[in-house]
Amino acid sequence: MIQKMISKISLITVGMLLIGSQAFAQQKKADKATESWRYEIECVGIGQPGTKLIKVWSYSKSPKIAITQAKKNAVHGLIFKGYAGGAQGCSAQRPLTNDPSLEQQKADFFDPFFAEGGKYMKFVSVSGDGTPEPMKVGKEYKVGVVVSVMTDLLRKDLEEAGIIKGLSSGF
Repeated sequence: MIQKMISKISLITVGMLLIGSQAFAQQKKADKATESWRYEIECVGIGQPGTKLIKVWSYSKSPKIAITQAKKNAVHGLIFKGYAGGAQGCSAQRPLTNDPSLEQQKADFFDPFFAEGGKYMKFVSVSGDGTPEPMKVGKEYKVGVVVSVMTDLLRKDLEEAGIIKGLSSGF
């Protein structure tokens, strides 16, 4: 009786370890697939005050990987790329920094910030029904996901961390 119970517990433990290692491997693959920051962003509307609705088009060999990286890409895009104006009251949004080398200069901040489950998650969420729009482009997928980014809070956090200058600081 005890032997059967130990066997069942062992089997369950091994199963959980396999599932956990698969999730870890999937995330590692997602990070590697998007480490070159290949994405496009566009504004699709203005949310609550201080919030932008962004459509992020992420590229990957797997639609699932592109979807999981959409939030990270949206925050990265607002910090380093910005976007052109367009739909539903969207005006052009300049990036929060004009220094393209800032990510490398402040790697000690940005590496953990953009790590899986990192601080970037505090500023972004999937918006609407969250239904992605995958398109096959050559050997990979281009997947569009609409997310909401709290741009005012993101800016404030980056200013407080000394990563970017505040709007009130001199030119």
